[in-house]
Amino acid sequence: MTDQNRTEIPVTQVREGGCACGEHDEAVPLLDVRVIPHAIRHATIFGAIGGLRPGQQMDLVANHDPLPLLAQLAEREGEAVAHEYLERGPEAWTLRFTRAA
Repeated sequence: MTDQNRTEIPVTQVREGGCACGEHDEAVPLLDVRVIPHAIRHATIFGAIGGLRPGQQMDLVANHDPLPLLAQLAEREGEAVAHEYLERGPEAWTLRFTRAA
């Protein structure tokens, strides 16, 4: 791709700690991973959790107790991200993740 084929889009306003799109969530966002293909599920979750700013929370819904995911998350994030169970099966497990402030 040459520079002739690229279009530069000027950024007119950048917000500290945000994506500059001007949108924000009032409520705790919910990620229902039951609908995400297994091949990309953990990567999607890590990306979502990695996008949390200090003090932000995210709820996750899974079709099983995500113990392997929690072990991987502890390995990657240490104590920077805490979790608590909001629902424990048998149909769905809901966890709330919180990025440390």
